[in-house]
Amino acid sequence: MGDSIVGGTGTGARHIAAGRRTVLLAAAGLAATALGACAGTTESGPAESLPAAPTPGEPGSPGTAHAGPNTTALTGGAPNGTARRASSLPSRAAIIARFGDRQPTEWGMEVRGVATRSKSRKAVLTFDACGGPGGAACDERLLDTLRGLRVPATLFLNGRWVAANPERAAALAADPLFELANHGAVHRPLSVDGREAYGIPGTANVGEVYDELTGAKAVLEKLSGKPCGFFRSGTAHYDDVAAAIARLLGQVPVNFSVNGDGGATFSAGQVAAELAGVRGGDIVISHFNHPGSGTAAGYAAALPRLLDRGVVFARLGEVGGLLR
Repeated sequence: MGDSIVGGTGTGARHIAAGRRTVLLAAAGLAATALGACAGTTESGPAESLPAAPTPGEPGSPGTAHAGPNTTALTGGAPNGTARRASSLPSRAAIIARFGDRQPTEWGMEVRGVATRSKSRKAVLTFDACGGPGGAACDERLLDTLRGLRVPATLFLNGRWVAANPERAAALAADPLFELANHGAVHRPLSVDGREAYGIPGTANVGEVYDELTGAKAVLEKLSGKPCGFFRSGTAHYDDVAAAIARLLGQVPVNFSVNGDGGATFSAGQVAAELAGVRGGDIVISHFNHPGSGTAAGYAAALPRLLDRGVVFARLGEVGGLLR
């Protein structure tokens, strides 16, 4: 996949006024500063009082197909697009004091506390923009297909992608069709003990989990003017302790019941085939940062058929009743 940024053909960054551009570049600087602060941090600081963590439920059955019936409703976070005020959230030191000695018992994509479906009769399309080498582009063809069909979606933006695309990120934040969500500071699997996924090292300790969860959140909220209550880790891997930390910080960890593009590796035909069975309650994962993939063409083929079949789409913040 190429790492060049493809010019927009829709309501992209070219429509942003010069005055606003200054503000957005300042936001990009904030993002870069926040990302830099996430590197090399250690667990330190005094303990603070902390509210009790939510009680975990039973794990669900996600994957690349539909999740099974043994699911439990999630609590906390922002199932209806609301999030706890930043002033009420525990500090890094408080999180370390509470979770520093806890040992995880689950690891992967099927972890208690991580949403994979909803109770809604509507389906949710989610698209990741991972950033980093080879991942900072934007699939404008895919976004224009969503706009043309008036299909809403939740966009998970990584901090590196925002820093590389400040104007484009702001244009997406201003588009009422889309909802911004947190894809982490530097795209790491969320682990309290450094587990890796697909060769990508996870966060090494509780302090780094906190940094990954919070490093890009403030930037996304500054761009959108709205609370950012949903999180997806790099590689969509978590342990159960890290998932509990996310919920306590007001962010529902979200995975998927349908894998739409296999990490932007599927052909257009494979994408269309995966999407063919989407139904109400599904959460679909795909990517919009690889314009050279088959994702856009697959969605262009599949979405009209799904709409004709009566599938209704919504953003994560609109569905509620998220399940694991």
